[in-house]
Amino acid sequence: MPAPRLLVFDLDGTLIDSSLDLCNSVNAALLQVGKPSLPNDLIASYIGDGAAMLVRRALGDPGDLDSLTHNDALFQHTYANFIQHYRAHKLDNTRCYDGVLDTITTLRDRHPHLPMAVLTNKPVIPSREICVALGLAPFFFQNYGGNSFTTKKPDPLGLQTLVAEASQLAGERISPEETVMIGDSDVDVLTAKRAGARSIGCLYGLAPHSLAAAQPDATAHAPQEWLTLLEEIGLPKA
Repeated sequence: MPAPRLLVFDLDGTLIDSSLDLCNSVNAALLQVGKPSLPNDLIASYIGDGAAMLVRRALGDPGDLDSLTHNDALFQHTYANFIQHYRAHKLDNTRCYDGVLDTITTLRDRHPHLPMAVLTNKPVIPSREICVALGLAPFFFQNYGGNSFTTKKPDPLGLQTLVAEASQLAGERISPEETVMIGDSDVDVLTAKRAGARSIGCLYGLAPHSLAAAQPDATAHAPQEWLTLLEEIGLPKA
């Protein structure tokens, strides 16, 4: 098993706990179009496939995530309201999970040449702004969002692009097998599998219920476990 040479992190539910700000923005957008607010737990279950799908699910039948019976004008209006509210309130309550900054600092200190990046389905501008505000940005050579490519996770294009960019930075080929995707949902695990990479599922995140069926290579109950898990799959011990 080759040692990890590239780490790629999901954002929401992995590096940051953003659920309350996302839920508040969804409900604000719904109220603006005359729709009733939804419970935060329900909205949180809709997170993970990008902002547009989050709003589509909030407008659909709460009991059926595939029920998208709203009209397009309603969606466009609600989506615009959501984006406007979230841009203004994305950092009201959002914080890094306990242990995230300490763990990635340790990773950088022990492995200064190990490239790390963010690949999220969140729109790229708020993703980058949040990483700057929370002190995460300096650790990552790249931060791609759900609108950075023509497809989103679990399509492997974003991860494949990061592998190619990391290889260019390293001056030698980094293979998908030497890449580890760290995320909290089946979307992240499937992205890794489709790219030929390995994965760590974060059980403390927004979608732990989805991880078992996706079968990540390892699971973490807290960010503090990342380093040990990476060493178990081949990262050299300092």
